[in-house]
Amino acid sequence: MSDQVFYVTTPIYYVNDNPHIGHAYTTVLADVLARYHRAKGDDSFFLTGTDEHGQKVEKAAKLHGMTPMEQCDKTVVNFQSLWKKLNITNDDFIRTTQERHEKIVSAVLQDLYDRDLIYQAPYTGNYCVPCERYFTDKDLVDGNLCPDCHRPTERLEEQNYFFRMSRYQEWLVEYIRTHEDFIQPAFRANETLGFLKQPLGDLCISRSKKRLSWGIELPFDHDYVCYVWFDALLNYVSAIGYGTDDARFRKYWPECRHLIGKDILTTHTVYWPCMLHAMGLDMPKSIFAHGWWLTGNVKMSKSLGNVVNPMDFADRYGVDAFRYFLMAAMTLGNDASFTEEDFISRYNSDLANDLGNLLSRVVKLTLRCFDGLVPQPEVLLEPEDKGLLACAGEAVAAVTSAVENMKLDRGLETVMNVVRAGNRYMEQTAPWTLAKEGKTKRLATVLYTAAETLRIVSGLLFPVMPEKMAELRRTIGMSEEDCRSVSFDQIRSFGTLRPGSRMQDIAALFPRIQTEKPSCAAAPAEKKKEPRIKEKKSVVIPEGIITIADLQKVRLRAARILSAERIADAERLLSLKIDLGNGDVRPLVAGIAKFYEPETLTGKTIVVVENLLPTVIRKHESRGMLLAARDGERLRLVTVDGECAPGSEIG
Repeated sequence: MSDQVFYVTTPIYYVNDNPHIGHAYTTVLADVLARYHRAKGDDSFFLTGTDEHGQKVEKAAKLHGMTPMEQCDKTVVNFQSLWKKLNITNDDFIRTTQERHEKIVSAVLQDLYDRDLIYQAPYTGNYCVPCERYFTDKDLVDGNLCPDCHRPTERLEEQNYFFRMSRYQEWLVEYIRTHEDFIQPAFRANETLGFLKQPLGDLCISRSKKRLSWGIELPFDHDYVCYVWFDALLNYVSAIGYGTDDARFRKYWPECRHLIGKDILTTHTVYWPCMLHAMGLDMPKSIFAHGWWLTGNVKMSKSLGNVVNPMDFADRYGVDAFRYFLMAAMTLGNDASFTEEDFISRYNSDLANDLGNLLSRVVKLTLRCFDGLVPQPEVLLEPEDKGLLACAGEAVAAVTSAVENMKLDRGLETVMNVVRAGNRYMEQTAPWTLAKEGKTKRLATVLYTAAETLRIVSGLLFPVMPEKMAELRRTIGMSEEDCRSVSFDQIRSFGTLRPGSRMQDIAALFPRIQTEKPSCAAAPAEKKKEPRIKEKKSVVIPEGIITIADLQKVRLRAARILSAERIADAERLLSLKIDLGNGDVRPLVAGIAKFYEPETLTGKTIVVVENLLPTVIRKHESRGMLLAARDGERLRLVTVDGECAPGSEIG
């Protein structure tokens, strides 16, 4: 056990409706992070829960003909059932209707009121019911529409209570500027600082019972209930013992990492820090705002009917595969597209083909050549053995860094590169040939090295796919205890797999998903014959000139840059991650660092040579080459004019 503490939270989710992919994503992300930190030996605590007060819940209850508490009790089960289905390992599940939370909210309200940090005043403003927020006239768009959800607001005039949030504006601006990791990614911090350029008003923290009765009653005025956001944010401290268990609270706070969607950035990076500062508490370690899941380029929305139901998807394709796609397909901080086609393509490529193929080769050859027992390797390893194990070792460090820096997709891509390297290793060493030639000792070393690589890979993927990786570890002969938990100390050690352990023959770990084929009733479209260009053998081709046949060997494709970062100690090189469509996401190293800043490249659609032989540059794999034009000291990327889907053929 290390002396490090890791406390991670999700937002608490409204119980006015059933969970959707946005809820599932944040919760799976928190679970994966908590599992990685447990594997490192950190003292980890993972909190999630439900937000059960407010106007939206009250309206949903009336719509369904039940009391607000009945609405909460009925809907919360859907969240709890989904988290169980998705193998979520939260340490606590808080409901804001629980007495332990309501007592703390009341105590905080009374304390702030007693110190004159809450006061009463008349208020006239525009109220958005779905967002449960007031907006000034200058905030509204197109007359009276909410700037966040673009739905009509209500004009309200009433007496209310206000938290003196405005007095903390200068302090908050200075804190954000001097604590670079507080709001992540950095561009979200810039959004908050942009918001704070305008005068920060005091926060209305009450609702009259004449208009809304479903909430925590103000302890100093029984005619009002607490504003739902002021109530909800306090769950992050009430759940870990604030005001009830000082030792436990001091242990986990402020080692807190809040995970939120970008749509609740202001409440978490303006309201919440001001509340904490007024309470005399330190700030959380970080607030990380991730992007939205899109269908194509459109945000998922119930009104548009394009929301993915995570329960249905997990049932159809498997929980672990669903978890893997969520973590691998989104670059944290940016939006990402979710389509069934993208899911199937990545599943078949990464899991069924790459990982499944490597496991199948190792197990079947071991069963055939060593009676299913993990073979004893030779003491002296060949360069190719050492190369594969070094690649796996580097992945351990890369995943550790990816978790710390909230770049999980890059960490997973590194792990899948190890899997691909394992398949290349099998091709290079040709164990099936070694078996035919009777080279048993060398065969034993090759199969053991490949199996050890699978052990390391399964440990690195365990926090993302715990059930499938437990199955993989069981298949290669690991003990049941090691199948159910992993530690980074064990993952780093070569030789943990015990020779003589028995492997198990199983069906495909990730059965390939068969996509629908065209109906037999529909006649296939007649292929248009391309005109054949005959070249006379007698023609002498000048030096430096190529033929059409030569040109046809080069496959040019449109590729979208998903991310870019500098390579240490290489001032000319950038490491890119590019999307070539149909789930083909790959690394590419380019010598353009002197001409482009990494952050300016994300989202560009460039032209790449797609079928170039892969290589490794400064320990970074590169699978392809981008095209660029050079004019003296200037260099410009060859890009596509207008919208173009990744993978589109260039020619």
